[in-house]
Amino acid sequence: MKKIAILVCSIFLLSLQGACKPSNETNKEAEAIAQKEQAPVQTEAINGLKKAYFASGCFWCLEAVYESVEGVKEAISGYSGGKEQNPTYENHGDHAEALEVIYDPEVISFKQLVDVYFGSQNITQVNGQGPDRGTSYRSIIFYQNDEEKKIIDEKVAALNKQLDGEVVAAQIMPFQKFWDAENYHQNYEKKHPENPYIQNVSIPRINKFKQKFPELLKKNQEH
Repeated sequence: MKKIAILVCSIFLLSLQGACKPSNETNKEAEAIAQKEQAPVQTEAINGLKKAYFASGCFWCLEAVYESVEGVKEAISGYSGGKEQNPTYENHGDHAEALEVIYDPEVISFKQLVDVYFGSQNITQVNGQGPDRGTSYRSIIFYQNDEEKKIIDEKVAALNKQLDGEVVAAQIMPFQKFWDAENYHQNYEKKHPENPYIQNVSIPRINKFKQKFPELLKKNQEH
C-alpha cells in the first residue's frame, strides 16, 4: 500500500493534479456536500490537552505544518467534513482530508492555531491547495463551541477586509466526527523526505509558513 501511494503521488505531482486522487467537482458541489448547520460535537480535554480540527489541501502538508508548532503535541491525518461512514483513502466519499491537532492550551491558544491555519495556505483557493484540486482537498475550519466559532468568524471577517474583491474560501463547519487515516499516512513528510511530492509541494509549503511565523516554531525546525 505504501509503495503504491508513493508511486501514485509522484505521478500526480508530475501532472500537477495533486498528491492524491484528483477531482473535477465544482465549488457549488462542495457547498452541497457541506453539512447543514447543527450543534457541534465537543471533544473532551485529556490531561489538559485539547483537540482542534482543520482541512486544507493534502493532509501530509497540513500535518507537517502543525507538527512544527510549539505547543502542538501531535497532529493526526484523517478525514472529516462529510457523511461517509468508515472512510478510507481509496474511498472517503464526501469527506475532506483533515487533521486532528492535539495541543496544550497553556502554550498555544485556539486563536493562534487559527492564525497558523490561514497563514499556511492560499486563503482564496477554492477546492484545493496548490496542485491538489477537488473537494477532497477543500479548506474547512471546524469549531466545537460558540467561542471557537466567534474566533473563526472574526478572523475570516478581518481577512476578507484585506482582500481585493476576493473572499476567504474556507468553509466554517461544526465539528462532528474525525476518522483517522491509515497508518502509512501518519508522519508521512518525516518518514518520506525523498518523495517527489514532499520535496516539491510539502516542504516548500511548510518552509513558507516557517518564514511567516518563526515565533511559533518548535526549536530545531529546519528543512
